[in-house]
Amino acid sequence: MIKDIRSYANFCLLFLLITSCKQGDKAPAKEPVEEKTEIVGTPVTLTSPQHGNMTDAVELNAVSAFLLKTFVKANANGYLQIANAQLGKFVTKGEELFVIKTKESQSLGNTINAIDTSLHFDGVIHIKSPGTGYITQLNYRAGDYVQDGEQLATITDTKSFVFLLDLPYELKPFLPNNRQLQLRLPDGNILEGIVENALPTVDAVSQTQSYVIKVNTDKQIPENLIAKVSLIKKDKSNTISLPKEAVLSNETQTEFWIMKMMDSVTAVKLNVVKGLETNTSVEILSPALKITDKILLTGNYGLSDTAKVTIVKP
Repeated sequence: MIKDIRSYANFCLLFLLITSCKQGDKAPAKEPVEEKTEIVGTPVTLTSPQHGNMTDAVELNAVSAFLLKTFVKANANGYLQIANAQLGKFVTKGEELFVIKTKESQSLGNTINAIDTSLHFDGVIHIKSPGTGYITQLNYRAGDYVQDGEQLATITDTKSFVFLLDLPYELKPFLPNNRQLQLRLPDGNILEGIVENALPTVDAVSQTQSYVIKVNTDKQIPENLIAKVSLIKKDKSNTISLPKEAVLSNETQTEFWIMKMMDSVTAVKLNVVKGLETNTSVEILSPALKITDKILLTGNYGLSDTAKVTIVKP
């Protein structure tokens, strides 16, 4: 009887062990896998031909300058008793700048007046501004001793204010059609200018010639300010153009082509003839394109003649 009980207990224990092992062998539930959308072909962005005017222009520098400068000089030996001149000060013609007390009056003035008071000998000389402009150079101050003919100050003549355009000599043929120019200042202001005459020298290094541009403005513009000038080389209207990125070429720049969409997934190679070219656009002379055509803008490099592509948003 005892053996039967032990056999039954061993059987129950074995059954429990087998059951627990089977439960441990169960594989964990798999997470659902998201289906990824497979991209068919090369990802590209598109553009369309533009219809309008195109201008081929070159940007040059023009520097502000005062062509005429007036020098204020001493007309006697003596001491500067008063100096009203200051650097950067705007003065008008006839304004008193310096007062010189001569060397003789400094030593003999009181003696002469003591002998004869009717002479009124003071030995003071008043020097006035010979022109209207800004004081750009000042060499002496009150109390200094100066000699006859020495330069005391320099005044720029505001009437001689111009911009000097540094024009490369090879661009000289385009100047007759650009006599009226716009000068863009660094602060965003635009001045209207007229090209007058050229200076009779050419820079030996840069091979540029300076042209005088006269501007009509009441603004106080400092000297040596650089303005930007656009010189138009060619202007065309009613053109069909594409962005530069859409036009491809071979290594020798002898053949040019674009990739045009034939349907929603196929792009074909199309040889083109270029015309006018700017910094951002290229004129397409042939074949004739429509503004509704779809042209590859990015992703077009290295594609075969007939390529499968996928259009993506830029």
